[in-house]
Amino acid sequence: MGMIGGSTEAFIGAVHRRGAQLDGEIELVCGAFSSNPEKSKATGEALYLPENRVYGSYEEMILKEKELPEGERMDFVSIVTPNHVHFPAAKMALENGFHVVCDKPATLNLAEAKELKKIIEKSGMIFALTHNYTAYPMVKEAKHLVDSGQLGDIRKIIVEYPQGWLIDLVEATGQKQAAWRTDPERCGAAGAIGDIGTHCENLIEYITGLHITELCADLTIFVEGRLLDDDGNILLHYNNGAKGVLHCSQICNGEENDFNFRIYGSKAGITWHQMEPNTLTFRTRDDGARTIRTAVGNLSAATNAHSRQPAGHPEGYVETFANIYRNFAFAVRARWAGKPQDPMYDFPGIDEGIMGMAFIENVVRSAKDNQNKWTKFEI
Repeated sequence: MGMIGGSTEAFIGAVHRRGAQLDGEIELVCGAFSSNPEKSKATGEALYLPENRVYGSYEEMILKEKELPEGERMDFVSIVTPNHVHFPAAKMALENGFHVVCDKPATLNLAEAKELKKIIEKSGMIFALTHNYTAYPMVKEAKHLVDSGQLGDIRKIIVEYPQGWLIDLVEATGQKQAAWRTDPERCGAAGAIGDIGTHCENLIEYITGLHITELCADLTIFVEGRLLDDDGNILLHYNNGAKGVLHCSQICNGEENDFNFRIYGSKAGITWHQMEPNTLTFRTRDDGARTIRTAVGNLSAATNAHSRQPAGHPEGYVETFANIYRNFAFAVRARWAGKPQDPMYDFPGIDEGIMGMAFIENVVRSAKDNQNKWTKFEI
């Protein structure tokens, strides 16, 4: 793979590199790691890449890699830049015959996401979006429990993602991650909603298969001087009649990344916390709570396929990226062999990206509408 973004000063690029290389399926061979050519060069040196495979821009990388013999050039690009670069970088890569893995959200806005889908379909290339939380083993098991009817009809959904890292104006201190995530030009129309709220929307849709039909959103900027929301509270209606509550915040003092969900059906309920990812709790009124653990007992085939460690050894954050990259590599290899990809080795794609961007735009629209209580979800 080649990487766009992800210099030594960045956070998520290193996570992608670790995940991509964990199974030995993928090798990093080139990169345009920064819009600053000197930073890109320094990152390439730190990663022990040959000097002639480290580029000053993604445009240069794509065009020069395309000139290399097949088998030597990169097979796909990994895009780990701020959001405003996602669309132009993905567009150029796809149109030049390279598959794409892109960090979420897919693009800067919904219009770009819809256009990107057209480009993907025209190019015939494979596109993956790293909504990584879908790749935890216990999330796969949660999806299996819902799909197999063990929860019954889904009635109530509570999903929340509290963080505390933006309790003050961190972006004014020069902190790079805060600076672009609170900048509308680089991040998009929403702050916390775009950064972590989209994970909430995506994970629930992945597990339950349900779609939001309307919502009522309240967004707040608590920190004076900030340009985008740092707290969101949303009521949700789903297409089967279920009701949901979604809360995401980056000003919950002392919180780390306590992404969690509670899903309740007519037969049972399930609970999961990302900070204790090996444990899924299954509850019924008559039998009480049962703890389900990664790599223990009779789990679904998909759960086992995404479990890496013996029981009692945590399946962590990096491994979720590894699962997506591995599954993506399987899809590329299947394409080369002229075979279909095994659906058990799934990963998010552009349709999930479009839903994420639609979620952002609908939430922002609802929050600004002081006349109507509920906003119809439009794509």
